[in-house]
Amino acid sequence: MKKENTSKYWNEELETLPHAELEKRQLADLQEIVQFAYDHAPYYKRSFDQAGVKPSEIKTLKDIEKFPFINKTTQRDTQGVGSFLGELAAVPEEDVVFISTSSGSTGVPTMSPFTKKDFDEFQDTESRWFWQVGMRPSDRYVHALNFSLYVGGPDVIGAQNLGALCIWGGTLPSERLLFVLKTYQPTIIWTSPSYAWQLGEKALKSGIDPKKDLNIKKIIVAGELGGSIDATRNAIEELWGAEVYDFYGLSDIFGACAAMCEAKDGLHIAEDHILVETVDIHTGEVLAPGEVGELVFTTLRKHARPLIRFRTGDIGWIDNTPCSCGRTHGRIHINGRKDDMFIVSAVNVFPSDIEAVIRELPGITGEYLIRVFEKNYTCKYAVEIEKNADNTRSDAEVAAEVSAALKARIGVKPAEVVVHPDGELDTRSEHKSKRIIDERSSNKSN
Repeated sequence: MKKENTSKYWNEELETLPHAELEKRQLADLQEIVQFAYDHAPYYKRSFDQAGVKPSEIKTLKDIEKFPFINKTTQRDTQGVGSFLGELAAVPEEDVVFISTSSGSTGVPTMSPFTKKDFDEFQDTESRWFWQVGMRPSDRYVHALNFSLYVGGPDVIGAQNLGALCIWGGTLPSERLLFVLKTYQPTIIWTSPSYAWQLGEKALKSGIDPKKDLNIKKIIVAGELGGSIDATRNAIEELWGAEVYDFYGLSDIFGACAAMCEAKDGLHIAEDHILVETVDIHTGEVLAPGEVGELVFTTLRKHARPLIRFRTGDIGWIDNTPCSCGRTHGRIHINGRKDDMFIVSAVNVFPSDIEAVIRELPGITGEYLIRVFEKNYTCKYAVEIEKNADNTRSDAEVAAEVSAALKARIGVKPAEVVVHPDGELDTRSEHKSKRIIDERSSNKSN
């Protein structure tokens, strides 16, 4: 698809469609995909019949609420049952051209199959996001994401289809990636927020000034919440002298399902592909748009393995108010993972809240590690941070400042703040960084 560089939108008609018209399209696709899933996926036929619901009952978008949820456990329990693709699949293996798998960080890895049509529409959506953040055919783009079974790997095809010069970097060692950035002078890179920060730090320590010696104008980040945390995004932008845009994806659906625009007020989600609900994390009650809960997605056009009311495990909300960029698709805001949230003194604490504080404070590197544990049958948390090498304040002073800032922002202070010298906190990674250690299962007697 060839586009004029002056066009603001990849697909103006679709991206600016009045929401009432968008909902008409969603309803038609919803009716078709629910019927298709019932007719072709053994799990959905059994599940719908047990719940006493039929696809023909969907007359409005709200009618999806009659249907049962699925989640990661459903995927694991049905994977490989009856066939290689399992009972959630709605097409034969011969129709599948690509599969990715989840990382397995919260259990057995789950596969995500694509038909040729699924895959092509997936890549056209990626082209839409790349264009949205300003990528044009004149750009040189480094795709610094894992290509090993990771659903974000093929997203580079969306950049190629747009016309950009693409460098398939993958998870290169930092030294090699910096060589690529300095030698080929690309203008855009995609990686994780933590690695974007760490790569900039390594560049400076090796004598490369990202602002002066490199040509990166835009950084796309995904896989962690940092790109939607103002303090983290601002810190990366200052380090690189580049604009940072957050993308959001699910291995269960496709690479990037949502992306920031120039307004940087949430991430536009592809509502032509995904119907979004927000539900109470405990009761499953559907919440009104704007209320915070667990995001539930129904795929509208993915036929290899439809997902009907998939509980993502992500806590957030959807904003359907008009965006200044002119796009009409709703914007999701992610607060954190349900699995990562912990409660201290009746306060819900997300790691993203802690990160926002750590990235804003002067005199520390921005690296952090959270330990969650129990003491006297009460949930507590501790934070480990690094002090800048040129910070002359005592560790006790730094710890007290961090503790007070966390108390002011979150409402509960940590049980302890441990201060390490610069570079000695083992959290740096060339993909996602491990930030949380949950010790509660082994500390019941403390």
